Amino acid sequence: MTTGSGIAKLIVTGERPVFFVMDEDYIRLSACLSKAGLTHECRAVALETFHHEPVRAVYTPTLEVGFKAQDRLRKLGVTLFEADIRLHERYLMERFITGGIAFTGWAVRQRGYTEYHDVKVRPAEVSSPFSVLSLDVECSMDGELYSVGLAGETVERVLMIGSPVFGHSPGLSEGTILWVENERSLLKALEEEIEQLDPDILIGWNVVNFDCRLLLERARVHGFRLCLGRGKQPASWRERRGESGVGFVTVPGRVVIDGIDALKSATYQFADFTLETVSQSLLGRGKATEEVDNRLAAITHDFHHDKHKLARYNLEDCRLVLDIFCQTRLLDFLRLRSQLTGLELDRMGGSVAAFTHLYLPRLHRAGYVAPNLPDDGGLASPGGYVMDSKPGLYNNVLVLDFKSLYPSIIRTFKIDPLGLVEGLKQPEQAIPGYRGAVFSRQSHFLPAIITSLWQQRDEAKQQQDSARSQAIKILMNSFYGVLGSGGCRFYDTRLASSITLRGHAIMQQTAGWIEAEGYQVIYGDTDSLFVRLADHFSPEEAGCIGKALVMDINQRWHDALQEEFQLDSYLELEFETHYIRFLMPTIRGAETGSKKRYAGLKWTSAGEQLVFKGLESVRSDWTPLARQFQVQLFERVFADQSPADLVKETVRQTLAGERDSELVYRKRLRRPLSQYVRSSPPHVRAARQADECNRAAGKMLRYQNKGWISYIITVNGPEAVEHRVSPIDYQHYIDKQLKPVAEVVLPFAGEGFAQLWDEQLSLF
Repeated sequence: MTTGSGIAKLIVTGERPVFFVMDEDYIRLSACLSKAGLTHECRAVALETFHHEPVRAVYTPTLEVGFKAQDRLRKLGVTLFEADIRLHERYLMERFITGGIAFTGWAVRQRGYTEYHDVKVRPAEVSSPFSVLSLDVECSMDGELYSVGLAGETVERVLMIGSPVFGHSPGLSEGTILWVENERSLLKALEEEIEQLDPDILIGWNVVNFDCRLLLERARVHGFRLCLGRGKQPASWRERRGESGVGFVTVPGRVVIDGIDALKSATYQFADFTLETVSQSLLGRGKATEEVDNRLAAITHDFHHDKHKLARYNLEDCRLVLDIFCQTRLLDFLRLRSQLTGLELDRMGGSVAAFTHLYLPRLHRAGYVAPNLPDDGGLASPGGYVMDSKPGLYNNVLVLDFKSLYPSIIRTFKIDPLGLVEGLKQPEQAIPGYRGAVFSRQSHFLPAIITSLWQQRDEAKQQQDSARSQAIKILMNSFYGVLGSGGCRFYDTRLASSITLRGHAIMQQTAGWIEAEGYQVIYGDTDSLFVRLADHFSPEEAGCIGKALVMDINQRWHDALQEEFQLDSYLELEFETHYIRFLMPTIRGAETGSKKRYAGLKWTSAGEQLVFKGLESVRSDWTPLARQFQVQLFERVFADQSPADLVKETVRQTLAGERDSELVYRKRLRRPLSQYVRSSPPHVRAARQADECNRAAGKMLRYQNKGWISYIITVNGPEAVEHRVSPIDYQHYIDKQLKPVAEVVLPFAGEGFAQLWDEQLSLF
């Protein structure tokens, strides 16, 4: 771990693996383990199951003995509780330790760190800075190493195989390139560089499953283990069960964080997560090219003919990753998430683990052991409320949004695993939920946890601390999903249903109150209501109505919950958006209003803003032609201008070949190409066609193992952009791209695509 006085390794002794069994299994358990010669201690504890059955704790001297004991007991039919909690995780969570640790112990100086023995720990607020090093590997198509780039706050270095090339090279300082003789020398030089620079964190782009994995594989080829850890400890990579080529890396004393996984964990979204796309989006700069075939060929060419150019390319990849982490404050986000939940910095996802870390020690102190995962994988619970929409083209639509609706329901109605168990003991005094659930008014933990997080998030917003605010938001919103997941030990359909069905009731009641005031609710979705006002209101008047409505509704909920349940309301309706113009379309081919699809012209203090939800302009699987066409159509309709000329001109340009550059589809191959057996959608057929061309030309096959493909629909079917030989099927783009987009909005403008298309066709 990183401390203010250097790197520390804590040696904890005396901790024993433990799991729990029901008291009634004690006699046959002891007989079974004693007969097998497995040393154990079975101790009575003041804990019981959620069904109020007393349990005993079973301690073993080592992890190995513990695993053997668990296997024996399962075969005997003994139910085990918390047997899957890892020893080090239990040690930390039972002491309420999340991100920071204060410790005492006697010190022994080791190479590169200090080792502490007889350690005692407690939670602490810690803000030690991390040293970060960005790593990027360049290699041949066969995985043979060419160079390794390293970049940090004070260092830029490229380890390059080859003889020194003298002379000035733009973009490279003197001494930036460290020349080595061969691949083995490169790996050994990397070990020395990592030891000397001694980073806390290694970052990169796909750094775990490509860079680290490749480096470790190449070291094995040369007959040694690559020592990148502190104290020259070897790194290791292991494959994730059931996922070929995807795994975890361990570098003792350091953390390896992949930029792609970290951005996804922080809920960033991009058209794709290539370094080029993300860096262009966030930084406004990127690689010279992201065309894989050319890039790999260029890397090989530069390694043999222009090593300075390859070094610049290698180093720029490192810089891009560093700048992305800096721009997005990813490490701040991950540090805060760790402080809130106890998750390791490199642990992505992990909502269930985070909930367990927070909840389990509190549960033990209340006298219960945690239940096991549901045998049936968890029954489905109702989803969020989605109201049938009222299609139409409107003026003045307000969006009223409940702030963190599900967390506020948990706070208000005391929804909690322990609360359910305790509430069922005295249902007449409890708070009613759904599907037979009742919740204790006094015994619960989750409402208090959410209250604390809520307050911290409000503080973060006031301080404009976006990283902290985002980390807290993601954590709070994960609690409903955790309680409704069969992968969580605290899953109970009564818990999840008491959240979502209460949400349904709240949304319906709120809509009723709003309509009683003379306004029309045209749509509702999970936590948002869309309210239509009269056409004549100005933006200022609409804003005043929105603010008055939320004040009235919040007071109504305060009064209603006090009267019916004697509960304080934490429900908070907010005035979120005012749309000057708003269109709620119909489902294609029907008169019924659609759901989760709309467009609006939003009023803001900075001016008007066009917003699309669920329509083609925000979907990456539609062509640029369709997306641009939709934006232009809505601009015309919202401005009360006829769209007829735009439709005719777009059709004309398309048929004339003037928009060919906008006809490209781009789609991801989510499985290896060979696994598409039962169906061959267009992007799969295009990928197969492209790789047949690559094979015939003696080039590398690009699309065999997932990836993205860009293709065009031709008269002979889909063809990859780089291998198109057939004429474009323009009728396809009229029928499948322009027509569906136009039919969303044209009926509300008194026009029809078929009529306009016929008029345009008559000109050809």
